[in-house]
Amino acid sequence: MRLLPWTGVDGKPCYLSSDDPHSPLSRLADDIEAAQLRSAAEVLAGARAVLADAKAGERAVRFALTRSAESLEDVLRVAVSRGARVEAAIRPD
Repeated sequence: MRLLPWTGVDGKPCYLSSDDPHSPLSRLADDIEAAQLRSAAEVLAGARAVLADAKAGERAVRFALTRSAESLEDVLRVAVSRGARVEAAIRPD
């Protein structure tokens, strides 16, 4: 079971039950994970810039923190998903 990088309408995790890492849905999930990681890197750079600016106002800091929290959630989901797949790959049957 692969944890997908999105949630259902109800906010619950979505899983893919497939042994084919090259299926269309697996490839879509890989592409979305890659986009989420790129976005997180951009958000981190922006947050660092805001934090380095002594004149940044509360609004800028709150925005940077909000986006950072969103990105952290995405990155943690990717890490959990990839960790589970690595664990499954090395676990003997």
